[in-house]
Amino acid sequence: MSLIKSISGIRGTIGGKAGEGLNPLDIVKFTSAYATLIRRTSTMDSNKIVVGRDARISGEMVKNVVCGTLMGMGFDVVNIGLASTPTTELAVTMEGACGGIIITASHNPRHWNALKLLNHRGEFLNAAEGNEVLSIAEREDFDYADVDHLGHYREDDTYNQRHIDLVLNLPLVDVPAIKEAQFRVAFDSVNSVGGIILPMLLKQLGVETITPLYDDPTGDFQHNPEPLEKNLGDIMNLMRKGEHDVAFVVDPDVDRLAMICEDGTMYGEEYTLVTAADYVLSVTPGNTVSNLSSTRALRDVTEKYGKQYNAAAVGEVNVVTKMKETNAIIGGEGNGGVIYPQAHYGRDALVGIALVLSHLAKVAPCRN
Repeated sequence: MSLIKSISGIRGTIGGKAGEGLNPLDIVKFTSAYATLIRRTSTMDSNKIVVGRDARISGEMVKNVVCGTLMGMGFDVVNIGLASTPTTELAVTMEGACGGIIITASHNPRHWNALKLLNHRGEFLNAAEGNEVLSIAEREDFDYADVDHLGHYREDDTYNQRHIDLVLNLPLVDVPAIKEAQFRVAFDSVNSVGGIILPMLLKQLGVETITPLYDDPTGDFQHNPEPLEKNLGDIMNLMRKGEHDVAFVVDPDVDRLAMICEDGTMYGEEYTLVTAADYVLSVTPGNTVSNLSSTRALRDVTEKYGKQYNAAAVGEVNVVTKMKETNAIIGGEGNGGVIYPQAHYGRDALVGIALVLSHLAKVAPCRN
């Protein structure tokens, strides 16, 4: 059993003794500590905290514990159900909530789960805030609400569509061009929430030929969920049949995006951000940021357009901080994470797909 406590949240394997795995007692402790931090530091009038989760088998159990604990701490819970990480991030700001918890272990295997903690901007806690959550949890320094001040609970299943609406309304997303290009698109969503939202997105982008692989959101991953070439043999074999133009692959919480070419070769996560940035910079030149572990290709593309590239320390919160400091118009990480501030400051595979298809639509011939 494993339990990993860090400034970005708590993750672990399901089961085991308290303190040795991600079990109900530890979920209660760290959720209570997070709620205490929000109560002490929030400047929002809101008393709402958003909860969303990927499709992991343990997700229902973890969600029930998290929501009950937040209500016990006196917070009103908005449960958006099965939703991607970027969808949950957007829901925090759209709800005017004071925070959010994403229940996902990202690319980790099926027996893992995690709590990812958000501030009122729908962004991950910074290092100081994360350390304070760990400190509060260690001291068990939290007080629960009395019976007259318990929180309320509401479910809202509209946020997948609201996320898609935001993507479709981005100025650089060209739906008519995508529709005219008549793309044939496959995708692999590893039996998680991408199987719910990606078909919705692709249809509304105007893609008529859509072939899903592992799209049933059961949480029973059919392969290692990290979108690396060694794990993607099935979607690569599908593409080798020559019946599709591009395939998109996402991790369980849909914040990382990889692509497969029409001949079944891996395009690679490193080039997802570079491709999206090349398109964005060609229309709206500006500064860019990626982390130190990413390819230098983004630097080269940025300098081609006469703008400044900056590197940030590894970690999404560090990339976002540097993007804000340098007024970057696009950034992200070499693991397929595209951050486009026109949408929001979070890695978002839906944004990446829409930008890439818009780019391809302008360079690929129409099938008519």
